[in-house]
Amino acid sequence: MTLTAREVGDLLASHGLRPSRALGQNFVADPNTVRRIARLAEVGPGDRVVEVGPGLGSLTLALAETGATVTAVEADRHLIPVLEEVLEGTGVRVVHADAMRLDWTALLGDDPGWVMVANLPYNIATPLVADVLDSVPAVSRMLVMVQREVGERLAAKVGDEAYGAVSVKVSYWATASIAGRVPASVFIPRPKVESVLVSITRRPSPAVDPSSVSPDLLFDLVRAGFGQRRKMLRRALANRVPPAAFDMARIEPEQRAEELCVEDWGRLAAAVRAVAERDSRA
Repeated sequence: MTLTAREVGDLLASHGLRPSRALGQNFVADPNTVRRIARLAEVGPGDRVVEVGPGLGSLTLALAETGATVTAVEADRHLIPVLEEVLEGTGVRVVHADAMRLDWTALLGDDPGWVMVANLPYNIATPLVADVLDSVPAVSRMLVMVQREVGERLAAKVGDEAYGAVSVKVSYWATASIAGRVPASVFIPRPKVESVLVSITRRPSPAVDPSSVSPDLLFDLVRAGFGQRRKMLRRALANRVPPAAFDMARIEPEQRAEELCVEDWGRLAAAVRAVAERDSRA
């Protein structure tokens, strides 16, 4: 079973709760939607799912119905008793923790193969996805529900209007695509924005070999380039990239940040390092 809109309303009323604006809470209240999300997550018996932000447990129930082993991480202490009530007998593990401060290794262990499913509020969506990609290799796949503009940035490719620094970050670690749209009408309270589902699959290895190019150097260039995205790279990166590095990387200095894919950024970072090493020996 999953929760209908009436059941969500009854749960909130019986526990004296209201959705928190500060926490960006919008609870999914449509059985068809949560079952659709569970199908798109492509999980079943034998799979391990960590759900971030289960709220009242509607999507959690749908995930548990698939036969997957589910761990639900909820930051709002007021929702823990509700979750424990709704999920009683399902085998779901409920954890009270802030996903932005979580010790992921202690929770998930070191073995890869976990799937993260999450309904993420605007203020943590991008940093949480980036943090999981950077620091939680146990999570091999994600299906995240986010505000449409955020989702488009996460999944954007070169040439897309939404393409930016976070798009490069995602491309470095993973492949991503918009898996579907979620109308505002399925939430309580109803948000003023449209949501999308973004499917993210971790690459077997990063798009740019970290042994040849430091991720720190690569993303320092990416942030600087997109920080002044209207400027040509030779100006936006004037203090970071010597002219010789553009030639070595086969990047036109008149290009702008949004014209470079992750592999281009990798070549540019490698060239910056090579020029620096050459100059140090001179």
